[in-house]
Amino acid sequence: MALLKYESQVRPPLIDGNKTYHQVTVDIARPVEERPSRLWWIAFTIAVLLLGFGIFSVTREVIYGVGQWNLHKTVGWGWDITNFVWWIGIGHAGTLISAILLLFRQGWRTGVNRAAEAMTIFAVMCAGQFPIWHMGRVWMGFFVLPYPNTRGALWPNFNSPLLWDVFAVSTYFTVSVLFWYCGLLPDLAAIRDRAKLKGRKFFYGLTAFGWSGSTKHWQRHESLSLILAGLATPLVLSVHTIVSFDFATSVVPGWHTTIFPPYFVAGAVFSGFAMVQSLLIITRKVFRLEQYITLEHIDVMNKIIVLTGSIVGIAYLSELFVAWYSQNPYESWAFMQSRANIFSPYGWAYYIMISCNVLSPQIFWSRKMRRNLTVTFFMSVIVNIGMWFERFVIIVSSIYRDYIPSAWATYYSPSIWEVGFYLGTFGLFFTCYLLFSKFFPVIALSEIKHILKRSGDSYKGQMGEAEKETPEAFAHEMAH
Repeated sequence: MALLKYESQVRPPLIDGNKTYHQVTVDIARPVEERPSRLWWIAFTIAVLLLGFGIFSVTREVIYGVGQWNLHKTVGWGWDITNFVWWIGIGHAGTLISAILLLFRQGWRTGVNRAAEAMTIFAVMCAGQFPIWHMGRVWMGFFVLPYPNTRGALWPNFNSPLLWDVFAVSTYFTVSVLFWYCGLLPDLAAIRDRAKLKGRKFFYGLTAFGWSGSTKHWQRHESLSLILAGLATPLVLSVHTIVSFDFATSVVPGWHTTIFPPYFVAGAVFSGFAMVQSLLIITRKVFRLEQYITLEHIDVMNKIIVLTGSIVGIAYLSELFVAWYSQNPYESWAFMQSRANIFSPYGWAYYIMISCNVLSPQIFWSRKMRRNLTVTFFMSVIVNIGMWFERFVIIVSSIYRDYIPSAWATYYSPSIWEVGFYLGTFGLFFTCYLLFSKFFPVIALSEIKHILKRSGDSYKGQMGEAEKETPEAFAHEMAH
């Protein structure tokens, strides 16, 4: 028993209950092998209806033009770019959990990384919709592809951060898909071997790419995971940094600031972890996976939420300080009069942002609150509402009043078709996530088994007993 003494007993177990390897396989494969529950069908129906409304809204925009959205001469990107940046931020937690925590060998990632990786992929798919449909004439979209000299005088502007977005987001999406699918291979093979129906065995055999579990396969799997983690780690920092350059490289008061890159990255991790919490609290309940997605996982992620929320709060204060200290009248007006003034047209949005993103997460300084599922779920929703308002405040409150007072008369509010497009992306996201949770294991089966004898509840109990052994008993056990 003393041979197992290599993890601190201070750390709570990451797998509850007396689990064996076979029991882990049965528990995690059960949602894939059982028929969908009524609750799953209800959620899937709602998601498909939302997706249908989104498709209808986009179809109207394509047929009748961008005039279907309430954009005007000052607010050229309203809900569209707000939702684009928001969805990109949602996807950050998956890559951070997958890549950075893998490189740092953090065992607690194993219960949540698969769902977080899938969430990243679906969130980026939703984000990518907004710039595409905002072009209006989407059938001319190939004109933005960066291959100059073939269309005469038409050149993409390589100095534009919008073009950098194309490269950053597409690279991010590609690496995330590879990371997610690489981790799925051992689990797909396990479900293939358990399948009784010929169709299921063929499907999972095809998607498992001939995985046999040999030593060579595991060695290559480990090497590829580390390589992809090394590639993905800088992407966690670079993608939202480049998204922030869409604003920071302009001269618009309220945007032209060097604090945006770290501020946007912290905000992305903040909102991403909040969305992971929302999904996992529901997933662990619906699929009866409470012993694998434990309160310890919830607790650790809430610690990251309160940390990144505090960083975002410091960024808000820094913006106000710089606006005052710079003595730039336009910058001061953008922050003091347009945003932070409660009586300004969008002052209400600023204070919703502050309340949701800075004040409310401070409740997680209490361990009891961090481990309360109801509080955690409610707060995860509040945080994502606040982060949406952050992007709305940055974009709309900075540009709705131009330098010319004649442009001040127009107040921006979204049309039903802008709202419908946004709801449609929720439909796409949850449709994809529900299909993923039905056909693929939502927890990394092989990685849970990897930490079972180190962080499992019963095994940590045995290690605790082993620590009480005398040196003579330890020597006797080592000899045998």
